[in-house]
Amino acid sequence: MANGTLELRTASKLEIVSIVDNTVDFLSSNARKEVQSFRRRTKERYGENWDKTNAELPVAEHGLCILVRIFSGENSCSIIFDTGVSSNGAVLNAKRMGIDLSEVASVVLSHGHYDHFGGLLSVIKAANKIDLPIVVHDDIAERRGTADPKGKIRQHPPFPNLEQLYPAKIVKTHNPLLIADGLACVTGEIPRTTLFEKGLKQNRVYKGNSWQSEQILSDECALVLNVQGKGLVVLSGCAHVGIINTIKYAQQITGITKVYAVLGGFHLAGKEFEGIIKPTVEELEKINPELIVPSHCTGWRALSSIADSFPSAFVFNSVGNIYQF
Repeated sequence: MANGTLELRTASKLEIVSIVDNTVDFLSSNARKEVQSFRRRTKERYGENWDKTNAELPVAEHGLCILVRIFSGENSCSIIFDTGVSSNGAVLNAKRMGIDLSEVASVVLSHGHYDHFGGLLSVIKAANKIDLPIVVHDDIAERRGTADPKGKIRQHPPFPNLEQLYPAKIVKTHNPLLIADGLACVTGEIPRTTLFEKGLKQNRVYKGNSWQSEQILSDECALVLNVQGKGLVVLSGCAHVGIINTIKYAQQITGITKVYAVLGGFHLAGKEFEGIIKPTVEELEKINPELIVPSHCTGWRALSSIADSFPSAFVFNSVGNIYQF
């Protein structure tokens, strides 16, 4: 680190593919030149009668999986960010999109909730690499649960054990970590600095022989990249620590203030979070990203508010979308 910041290398180009998300929209148009829909690519492949070719479409599920292709001159590296909720949804969608997951050099998991690691074992198998790095927060394997109003804990599906993960290898980090030859940064644990982003009150993690609130203990990590001539690209899994906290920490650890794009889950859905949509949008306006793609757990009210505030920057995500910049 130099001057307290990571020396994040600059990528010459990025390609981001939405493999798993809560929504599919193969019909709506988009004016952004950076965005190419699955429908458009399929039409280019099969012609105007693409919908009569019985081509299998990718499907939506309540989860997140993003493929990131990072280019540096003639070289490239691919990272999978999260792996969806079902055991085979990410692999199925990748196949239907014509993506060969053997290109994946590493997997980054944003946090230890099952809608982000559900497809991990099938992704590891499809990647077919010895010692494939799975980059995670130190606490990702801790037991998770949700407390009901009476305090009873509903436990979540557990994280796979080391035997199940073979031949991949777990790379744990609490602090910012450079990967992909310095072209990408995993933030590690993200500090809470805003006054309004409080996290999920009912979420629990079993640590130190007791169930503790994830408002205090959070393993949320983000993936950060820097694109030549544009600035930071921030990928968030759920942003349980807050999307503004996430972006500000990305700026802090890289020393780069310009934020070009923010993609992923913002977790502004539900009564508990709808009250912070307004301050979140106000802070996003100060940051002023040129591309905003909220998805997964963001919620339709927040999507609508962000779309109204950022009419040229907002993109409604769909499984199969490719973002190139």
